[in-house]
Order: sequence, then structure tokens, then C-alpha cells
Amino acid sequence: MQFDIVIIGGAIVGSSVAWGLREEGFTGSIALIERDPQFATASTTLSCASIRQQFSIPENIRLSVFTLGLFRRLKEEFGADADIGFRENGYLILASPDGAPILEQNHAVQAAEGADIVLENPAALQSRFPWLSTEGIVAGAFGRSGEGWFDAHAYLQLFRRALKTRDVAFIKAEVTGIAREGNKVTKVTLDDGSQISAGMVVNAAGPSGGKVAALAGIALPVEPRKRSVFVFEARERYADMPLIVDPSGVYVRPEGSVYITGGAEPHEDDRAADPADFEPEWPLFEETIWPALAARIPAFEAIKPTRAWVGHYDYNVLDQNAVIGRHPDVSNFIFANGFSGHGLQQAPAVGRAVAELVVHGGYRTIDCSVFGYERIAEGRPYRELNVI
Repeated sequence: MQFDIVIIGGAIVGSSVAWGLREEGFTGSIALIERDPQFATASTTLSCASIRQQFSIPENIRLSVFTLGLFRRLKEEFGADADIGFRENGYLILASPDGAPILEQNHAVQAAEGADIVLENPAALQSRFPWLSTEGIVAGAFGRSGEGWFDAHAYLQLFRRALKTRDVAFIKAEVTGIAREGNKVTKVTLDDGSQISAGMVVNAAGPSGGKVAALAGIALPVEPRKRSVFVFEARERYADMPLIVDPSGVYVRPEGSVYITGGAEPHEDDRAADPADFEPEWPLFEETIWPALAARIPAFEAIKPTRAWVGHYDYNVLDQNAVIGRHPDVSNFIFANGFSGHGLQQAPAVGRAVAELVVHGGYRTIDCSVFGYERIAEGRPYRELNVI
């Protein structure tokens, strides 16, 4: 087999790249390789499926704003029945005295980008959300519009269905080798031993992105990080509840008739996860998350935990930011990796960016140069501070 572009990873980032290429008029052959086409263990479908503009750097805000624009015109892009259940309830990021300067600094960046985020003091927060305890809080940033959550499965399937009419080859396989001749990648080897000749390779392999890059002899500091998500029931229903991020790192939001929560993973556990480990960390919920929930929302002192699941972040160890664009030496190897928990919301923008790079030779919609591999090679972090 031979393809002009081989995309490794068929979940939301890889699918968005393929979609973006066709949208930009790329007429060559495209293969989308995915080892788990049911997406049972994919980061895309195991995420909390949220979108926000509360980032610390402008480029991340711009990527998510692009996706928000797509949300606004879903039916135009994908058909009259396109629906991802977007609930625009916002984010509320709370700050203690120690965290207030960073929150204010981030808010200034967000305001400069035109994000509809309001910075409020405890009295204003208590007035807006009477069920919220502001003890130990000096400020909160609330997204009044353009933030919320959605159905990740429905979102991914929109792209997958669209690609079926765009002459994209879907290949179920795991990539086990990438051949190079000098500064060009030439072939991809699959787990059944077969090979695909590739004019270009796009690494969209999520938490396996570092492993895939290594197959081509390229160092990429992207590793899986385990994240547990817990589901609980509560007597009280707060229809106006945003996704709340406590200074402890615990987050919580409604999900239909229940709530989901997580966060506050211990720093000493900041190491690569076993990609086969999908066992929830219940002690984390019992010892850390539940006490934080009860302190912040007193009604959550009496709740009923029901179930949990685990997903993996494609975690960029250097700076928790995406790696996007061509390798500076191996120019036909392209990165779309390392989103560290915000890839789902930024995938369509990244797909457009990669497509512009391939079709036009440079970025046109959003300049993603700051996310280039050069900073990885130089060990020069461009850090995102709002990693949730």
C-alpha cells in the first residue's frame, strides 16, 4: 500500500487532521490508522469533554475559540442532525490568596483575546452561586459564555462519518515501525507485518505519541498520565452550576442527573502511566476529592459515589503544551501531540493548522509556530499554567 499522507491515530486529533486536509483542498491519498476503532480506551472518549477559554497563553485561547466557532455552526458543517449536546454553563476557576496573582494574570490574557470571562470577588461569587462556600477564596474567574461541556462520542462520530464521504482509508492496526531514509520517513510497519509507503506521516497518537515518535528515531517527551473520573449522586440539583475548579485542583460539574469529579492527583505520581491501567484510584476520591467537594459545596457532604472510569492524558512533560508542526530536520514527519488534557477541545483548530501547513506551506488561520518542535529540541518550555 502507498499513501501520500499516513495519519497515526484515528481519534479526534487524527480525524480532525484528515478532515482539515480535505477541507483545505488536499486531493492526495490519506490513510487514517487506528488500533482501537471502537475507541473503548481512547483519551477522546474517556475525557470529561469540556471546552474553555481560560488558558494562560493566547495561542491556546485562539485554538479553543476556533472550535467554539465550529460548535456554533455544526449543522452547517455536518448536516441538520448534527448535535453534540453542548451545555454552555461555563467554567469557574477559584483562587486562594497564593493563586490570585496567577488568576489575575491569566484573566488579563483572556480579556485581551476577547474572552467573556469575568473576575469576581467572594461576595459577587456568593451572590451568583449561593450554594458555593467561598471560605479561603479571594477571587474567581467565571466564563459567562463560550465555555462548557459536550458529548465526546457524538463529537468524534461527526468527524468519522464525514470522513467516510471524503475518500479517506480507515485502517485498523497498530503501528510498530517507521522507516527512515536520511531525513525522510518512508514507510510505516503495521502489527500484522505489512508495510505502507508514506509520503508524509502525521503523529496524532495521543498518549502513545512519544512512543510513535521514537519509532522514527525522534525524541518527543509525551507520555500517558492516568486520570480518574468519579461519578456521584446528590440530593441537590444546581442547574446553574459551571465546571468548578477548586484551588486544591479538584474539579466538579453536572452530568445529566449526576455529577462528575476528579483532579488533585498527587505530584509524586507525576510519572508515565501504564497505558493498560484503567483502574480508578478510589482512595484519591475518599481521601482528597470528597473532603474538598464538601468544603466547597456544603450540600456535597452527603453524596453517593456510583462508578468511575480512567482516561489518559497525552502529557507533554516539558511544558504541558501541544507540539504542532513539522520536525525541523525530518520535514515529512508532522506532530499533533502533547495536548496535556485539552486536545479534545482544540483538535479541529489543530486539524486546520496542520492542513494549512501541508497544503499552503504555512499557517493562515492560527499561527501555531510557538508550538513547534524546535522548543522541544532546545529544552525551552512554553508553559501552559491552566492545566486541569
